[in-house]
Order: sequence, then C-alpha cells, then structure tokens
Amino acid sequence: MKSFHIILIAALLASCSPSGQVGKKVAAPLKDKVLQLAEANLAEKPVTVTAASTDRSSGSIHDFYSEGDYWWPNPEDPDGPYIRRDGETNPDNFVAHRHAMVRFSQIVGNLTSAYLLTGQKKYAEAVVPHVKAWFIDPETMMNPNLLYAQAIKGVTPGRGIGIIDTIHLIEVSQSLIRLHEAGVLPQDVYEGSRKWFADYLDWLTTHKNGVDEMNAKNNHGTCWALQAASFAQYAGRQDIVDLCKDRYKNIFLPTQMATDGSFPQELARTKPYGYSLFNLDAMAGLCQILSTKEDDLWDYTTPDGKNMRKAIEFILPYIKDKSAWPYAHDVMYWDEWPVAHPTLIFAWARYKDDSYYEAWLPFDHFPTNEEVVRNLPLRNPVIWLY
Repeated sequence: MKSFHIILIAALLASCSPSGQVGKKVAAPLKDKVLQLAEANLAEKPVTVTAASTDRSSGSIHDFYSEGDYWWPNPEDPDGPYIRRDGETNPDNFVAHRHAMVRFSQIVGNLTSAYLLTGQKKYAEAVVPHVKAWFIDPETMMNPNLLYAQAIKGVTPGRGIGIIDTIHLIEVSQSLIRLHEAGVLPQDVYEGSRKWFADYLDWLTTHKNGVDEMNAKNNHGTCWALQAASFAQYAGRQDIVDLCKDRYKNIFLPTQMATDGSFPQELARTKPYGYSLFNLDAMAGLCQILSTKEDDLWDYTTPDGKNMRKAIEFILPYIKDKSAWPYAHDVMYWDEWPVAHPTLIFAWARYKDDSYYEAWLPFDHFPTNEEVVRNLPLRNPVIWLY
C-alpha cells in the first residue's frame, strides 16, 4: 500500500503540478499574508471536537455534531420538531465542532503553504500537534464518521446531508500529501492520519448516510466525491479514485449541468448565485485532484457538449459583473460573493487563459465572513499549485 501511495503522489505531481513559473505567479499576491497568518498560527494550540459539547447530540465527546442550517423552531409548536426555511440559517444552532474543523483546516493550510513558500521546517513541525490531536490522540481525536452531522431537533439525530461538513478536511489531506512528499511529515503521524482517513472512507462508502450523500443529485453529491477523491489520494484507495472519476464523467456533468454550462438544480435554490459558485468550485476541485495526462477531466466533454470550460464561461461574466446576474438574488449573503474562487486559478493553471487569472486576482483571497469561509473549502492555492 505504501508503494502505491508513493507512485500515486509522483504521478499526481508529474501530471498536474504547474511549472515553477505558474507557482510563482500564484504565490505572488498571497505570500505576505500567508506568512503573516502562519506566524500567528505557530502559537495556536489544537482544538478538536472534544473541546465543546451539547446535550442535543446523541454521540460521545469524540463524535462530530452539527445541526441543519435551515431548520427552525415551529412557531405553532415551539417544543416540537423543527421546520425548514430554505436558505435562512438558524443562528441558535450548535456550530462549535464546525468552527473547530474550519479552524483546523485554516491552520494546517496556512502552515503548509508557508512551509512550501519558505522551506522553513518550523511551519511543517507546527502542523503535527494539530494532526495528532484530530486523528491520533485517543483523548482528543474525532471518531472517523459523521453519524451526528446536521441533526434536526425532533426529526433525526444526524443525516447524510451532514457529510458536507467534512469538506474542510480536504485541504488537510492535501497538506499532508505535500508534507509527506517533501519528507517532513513524521512517519507515525503519516501512518496514523492515513489510517484515520482510510477508516473514514470505509464509513463514507458503506454506511447508509454516506451512500445517501454519494447519490445526492446536487452539490452534495459533488462534495461527497470531492472529499472521497482527496481522502483516497492520501489513503491510497485507487478504487475510490476511479469511482470519483466515473461519477464526474457519468453523473455530474450529464445530470447536473445544462448545455449552457449552468447548474439548474442550484439555480432553483434560494441562493442561486452562491450555490452555483459553490458547485462549480467543487467540480473544479475534482478536476484538479483527479486529472492526469492520460485522463484529463478539465477537457472531458459529454456527447452533448457539456464540460468544465463551458461551466466556467457561463458564470465568468457574472463574477466580473454580478449586477448582470439574470436570476434571483440570494436570500442571504448576496453581497459577500464572489471572492477569489479556486475555479478561476485552477482553470488558469490548466488552460493558460490569462482572463481567468485576471478575474481571480482582484477579489478577496482571505475572506473572514463565516458563511463564505464555510462554503469555500479550497482556500489555499499554494498547496495545490506551488
């Protein structure tokens, strides 16, 4: 298994890594801020799911717990089951575990980016305590499942839909790939964290909640595959890598995308702009993770002409000028989008079309709005492209 993983990393880096010149151009507008954030992160202590709990969770202190964002008390039955208000986030939900996971992702991504930019081992070494705390230390680790994610009071203790919460582990696994390839990840941390991701993949692909999310017909299905592809790269599961490629080609493009490049199921939501960008970022992430010289998802086209470039060209005019958006405005967080979306910089690196780089450059590369950060799991171009 170890030899397979080394071969997989080598193939991924050889086929998908940009030239040094591309990496430098990606890093140029980011480096100063990345190093500033990483310096602050050097002093941060690990915070995992065991640091906060709620009696509304049916799990243990080691189980990740969150609550459905759009579910609210019923005014006609305040003590009864919650009811849905699509697109409207309930501010009284338990979000401590989600915040801890986002923080973990940010810290690891910042520190790994700083190491890649400078070669200073202090940044790589600072990643280790966080990874041990989340994945290895029996006192603080998170159980490798999401049985209790996006629960709904009076309805369910957890749902397959909640699996989308672990999109924030994608840049953790990508960081660990880069650190291991660089030879600066201790062997025990490498083996322990790989085991955690392998165990989580087993749960994702066999438990009913995981299978339900895999088969979701909108951005949830895309994000299941995005996670599975990333974690499988690290855990050495070629079977899951192949499954995710197949789903991109034969499920996501044919059933989620219209021939004009739009995503009708996302346009039908109460946040059509944000969801369209979110799903596109997830598909771009899949292309970035899974493409090889022999099988390039960026160029893959369905018989009726659907492909990644068409999806980018559909949304690009509305990224450049959101006022031209011809659909409904998002019910919440309309003003916060767009930001420096990974789709644009990934597509620039692949297609060498400077219009994508120019569209990416002026937007916020380090957003702090909680909703934006939650829906922007791929925030660190350096760990992907440098």
